[in-house]
Amino acid sequence: MDFFKSVFSDDPLLFDDLHPDAQNDDFDPNSDWEPDRNPCSNYGTGAWSFEVKKQMMSLHKHHTCHCHHSLFYKPKDLSALPFSVFSRIDELSTISDTPAPSVTRVLYTDKDVLARNLTFDVSFILFLWVMFNCRFIKNLMGLSGLSVREDAVGNIFGREGYNSDLSAVATGSHIDAIPYSGKYDGVVGVLGAIEAINVLKRSGSNLNDHWELSCSPQKSLRALESAAWEGVSIGIVTAIAAPASIKVEFEGNGGHAGAVLMPNRNDAGLAAAELVLAVERHIRIWICILELHPGAINSIPSKSHLEIVNVWSVLSEFKIINQDPPALSDKSILEAMEASSKELNLTHKFMISRAYHDSLFMARVSPMGMIFIPCYKGYSHKPEEYASIQDISNGVKVLALTLAKLSLQ
Repeated sequence: MDFFKSVFSDDPLLFDDLHPDAQNDDFDPNSDWEPDRNPCSNYGTGAWSFEVKKQMMSLHKHHTCHCHHSLFYKPKDLSALPFSVFSRIDELSTISDTPAPSVTRVLYTDKDVLARNLTFDVSFILFLWVMFNCRFIKNLMGLSGLSVREDAVGNIFGREGYNSDLSAVATGSHIDAIPYSGKYDGVVGVLGAIEAINVLKRSGSNLNDHWELSCSPQKSLRALESAAWEGVSIGIVTAIAAPASIKVEFEGNGGHAGAVLMPNRNDAGLAAAELVLAVERHIRIWICILELHPGAINSIPSKSHLEIVNVWSVLSEFKIINQDPPALSDKSILEAMEASSKELNLTHKFMISRAYHDSLFMARVSPMGMIFIPCYKGYSHKPEEYASIQDISNGVKVLALTLAKLSLQ
């Protein structure tokens, strides 16, 4: 197991004895982690998050919003329209390659392009329905008064104002969905970000030339994605773990399951299973892909393919796919999020996210942060995921107030 730990050596968030207790309100994300702290035990893998960044550049779809000038915001002036966001989430979920309640909108497929651009060739009736409802993403940005553009790889940008040289505070997320997932992950971050801009406009803010939904080197803030907990309104993410992905292939001896005696078998499927069980005792892992060849009922697997780690005499291939370092949230962004939660009288907690977020990569070029809202049982990337109207509204208001605070820095 020493080899496995060396693969993840840059990621202290994966080992129980190195987990900071990010649930404590006095946790300082910028101090050295204390090995004797208890691990965070109340974390789930589903919810939705506002991600905050300064000096940002992104390879993913996201939306940013930036303000400048002397703005003054009172929490009571921030009026969110959660039912509007909720209905648009439902509408966007109908653009899917799988039937409800699941959502499948893989990047660059026709459904993903329709949800983002509404410009490719679809049936005339569906095209008219979408255009006259003026709902999705580019249209919603336009309705919010943003100047909209798209780059060569599909990133969508919406900017408020006229002076593109000014620095920005940015916010957003993604709307593509992995196969058979739910309708909230990522989508809440995009639609919630647009609503946060509208919230600030309705508050009477003077936003002459300082807002954007973009990916450019500017002061920026992102949006709602995934993680969960119970009994707390707002989660303030102090750090993002960085999972490593490893591809492993075993090669054994196949044959008829009724003819090859047990002592003579070299089962590649069992090799994969024993590896998974051995590694699980030492490292937080999951198996996203497991394939057996030939995959027949009465045939001993001669080959197996899985995505994690190694150690077996029949190992035929071992490849590290990615090994990304963890990312810490920016202190000034965390302070703005915490202050916003307090001013809105919303309970909050500091926590670590162990999911994979776009912000993990944004942190390489920009200070970042994330705000989580609760979701049902912590579900994410599955049809049962759900966030309440009230929780979405709370998240939008905290995001809006955080945007305002950061714009004044």
